[in-house]
Amino acid sequence: MTLPVVSISGKKKKKPSLIFTLSGAGLLIGGGIAAYWLLTQGNPLSRDLPVGANIIPQDALFTVSLSTDSQQWEKLRSFGTKESQAALDKSLIQWRDRFLAKEGFDFEKDVSPWVGEQVTIAFLDPKAPSVASKPVASDGKLPTVEQSLVMVLPIKDQKKIQTAFEQSKALKGQWVEREYKGITIKEVEATSGEKLSTAVIEESFLVIADNSKATERTIKAYKNKATLANNNGFAKHLPKIASYQPLAQFYINVPSAAQIAATTSAKRRLPAQVLAQLKNNQGLAGTVSLESQGVRLKGVSWLKPNSRRVLAVENKATSMTSRLPAKTLMMFSGGNLRRLWADYVLTSQKNPLSPIQPEKLRKGFKNFSNLDLDRDLLSWMGGEFVISVVPDTPRVGFPQDVRTALVFMVQASDRRKAEASLQQLDDAMRNQYQFTIKEDKVGEVPVVRWIGPSGTLTATHGWLDEDIAFLSLGTPVIDKIIPKPKNILATTPLFQKAVPSELNPINTQFFLDVEGAANSFSLSALFPNQQSFLNAINSVGVTSVVSDSRTTRYDVLLKLKQGEKPAQLPSPKQS
Repeated sequence: MTLPVVSISGKKKKKPSLIFTLSGAGLLIGGGIAAYWLLTQGNPLSRDLPVGANIIPQDALFTVSLSTDSQQWEKLRSFGTKESQAALDKSLIQWRDRFLAKEGFDFEKDVSPWVGEQVTIAFLDPKAPSVASKPVASDGKLPTVEQSLVMVLPIKDQKKIQTAFEQSKALKGQWVEREYKGITIKEVEATSGEKLSTAVIEESFLVIADNSKATERTIKAYKNKATLANNNGFAKHLPKIASYQPLAQFYINVPSAAQIAATTSAKRRLPAQVLAQLKNNQGLAGTVSLESQGVRLKGVSWLKPNSRRVLAVENKATSMTSRLPAKTLMMFSGGNLRRLWADYVLTSQKNPLSPIQPEKLRKGFKNFSNLDLDRDLLSWMGGEFVISVVPDTPRVGFPQDVRTALVFMVQASDRRKAEASLQQLDDAMRNQYQFTIKEDKVGEVPVVRWIGPSGTLTATHGWLDEDIAFLSLGTPVIDKIIPKPKNILATTPLFQKAVPSELNPINTQFFLDVEGAANSFSLSALFPNQQSFLNAINSVGVTSVVSDSRTTRYDVLLKLKQGEKPAQLPSPKQS
């Protein structure tokens, strides 16, 4: 076999490790952390685009670019607890063996000597529109839609790549060559029985696909300049989240991915109105980088240039963290609750994939209070808000008695309407649930208390300043917000280190003291091995900002515990 390639890098690189490269892809894709990442190397014209961006078709459903620097993956493995480190190693090994050992390849011997500093994996649109029109079978199952897999690997040393392929025991039979649009395609059967299709482009990139049609589509896109690098949205927004030597990067073609999901899941199909809203979206991308204390994600999402939907540039989440006490365990703040809810409803109404069903929440609130959630409450909540969990002071003699309260504050855009709604809520608690409604004062601030039939104080609500309404549910913590606390959450070292501050002004912000919360309340299970994952985290901070009428930026920081030095992963078991 002869591969006509040349070196594209004159810099001396540290020895990479694909053990982590491809297995890391699997971890991100399969574990749910997936869906984030993308950035640096690749296009000769721009270091802000990922490797292969000028080769991969622009209609790709999903791409993930991963560092081949073994030191970065070793650093990632050094975070967390023994349990979380073991779970991460297990995932890395599983995906390494799935991508390499199953095909008979050994990364250190067959790939590491010649590959560049980053590789990109892309899932292409299956190009099967007829599938969507087929009726659902009587058993409720939909036809399987298979996505083609394409990998782009930069070639650092053409002599070593030739040697690796010529001597590889992973291949069965001889390479078969053919020409397509002036580029040589070489195909061979692996020992696993699967066929590999390869091509060298620009004498610098090796393209590997799981079928010949995918290779042809990739070459055609490259020749016609119909690649990600020529996608205006992709090329415009990716540089906004660029970082130096990222661990991983991703891009999701949102409307295409949603359409595929809708045609392959009979039980959880997306309604037509949800798909229509998702089609306004164009892309979601992110860059993952390692920092001394954890992992940072920079993300960006954008709508189509001609989308009917536009974003309101209301970055007004500025002051609520200064009203919360320093010991606050969790908080989510934003600039306009009414608008945030309306935006959420657009893609969540009757959507089986939504974590909270708007119609169920509305119905539940109506049954509980006889009030209309949208008309009676959200209609006057057009200002800044915060939802938080605040712990009570530990009680003498009750060291294990952990008590917390849910504290909600919102800036009312119409105080008169707000007061009328709160009065209706008081009446409902009195008449339907036999609560005692008691007017009281905390210092000089008038408050209304809900006292249950057993005499237990259940909730307190009132006003801070002229237009900030508050409601506290649970253990009494009003003395921690009235008067305004001197030691506030916004100035604590934990909050400042946890919550990214590069994006300013702020649209929404989230903070979770994971260690503190673990001792105070339980979090609902959202994914497998969740507790192991949470035990490895100190805190989580998220900031978002609406950059313009069609673009939103995100910054996420996972502050991780420092674990023990990881042991070397076991050698792959080749089939």
